[in-house]
Amino acid sequence: MTSTASTPAPGTVVTVKPIVLPAPPARGADLRVRVTAPVAGHDLPIVLLAHGFGSSLDGYSPLADHWAAHGFVVIQPTHLDSKTLGVPEGDPRRPRFWRFRVEDMKNVLDNLDVLEAAVPGLAGRTDRTRVAAAGHSFGGQTAGILLGLRVGDPRTGQADDLSDPRVKAGVLLATAGNGGDDLTPFAAENLPWLRHPDFGHMSAPALVVAGDKDILPLTVRGADWTTDPYVLAPGDKSLLTLFGAEHFLGGISGYRAAETTDESPERVALLQQVTVAYLRHALGVDSAGWTAAKESLAGPHPLGRLESK
Repeated sequence: MTSTASTPAPGTVVTVKPIVLPAPPARGADLRVRVTAPVAGHDLPIVLLAHGFGSSLDGYSPLADHWAAHGFVVIQPTHLDSKTLGVPEGDPRRPRFWRFRVEDMKNVLDNLDVLEAAVPGLAGRTDRTRVAAAGHSFGGQTAGILLGLRVGDPRTGQADDLSDPRVKAGVLLATAGNGGDDLTPFAAENLPWLRHPDFGHMSAPALVVAGDKDILPLTVRGADWTTDPYVLAPGDKSLLTLFGAEHFLGGISGYRAAETTDESPERVALLQQVTVAYLRHALGVDSAGWTAAKESLAGPHPLGRLESK
């Protein structure tokens, strides 16, 4: 796949961190946020990027930098499960990590004025009608909830609708699939937010990205478990399967990151191109790049396959 004329050339970006937003007392810590934005341009779409379990606002530069260089304002909160916050085992907040994450994202959306004002020259340059949510691993569930995924609350058993109409589309990267008997005993006991997901209401447009070698200790199934958000959710969905990719999809969590077990600059480059093309398409900026991506990846390709429903 090569870039198309409709895809803008990479531009200069600016990153500001940490921007601190007040959070509800139950969270126990203020919300620290990183914003990466193009230096030039107007009517810039917004992408909320949720990190995986244990990471922080400092992760995922290969995605955040690339998306910002191609015209998106990328906002990355540090969620409570981050190792940088050190929430201890047994802390009563831990079973609600999943819910605090969703509240963090809504806090970001509620305070876009504050975030814009903290980035020199950004105020008044975003398009708040074009907002997407993206996330890797645990962050993919966070993004999915904003799109309509429902999670059974471990305390009440209820699966509330926590979607947000401000979020128009999503990119779910190597994220969890079905619960119940598909989980390992460890996952069912220690990660209660995985027990009872309901993808049946996740109707907003989304691109699901899965590695065909992403064998996780959370499921008794194979790598196909991470395709469930595509298979089980209704509506406009696409699935990018990356051949040979494990959980970090070639290295999206950071440059030379120790946790990357399948380092592949070529795989990351393809993911960067496809996600930019999808975000531009799904947010109504331009669809030519997405059309080209689908054509390129519909047939034999050494790195992956793209399908839609």
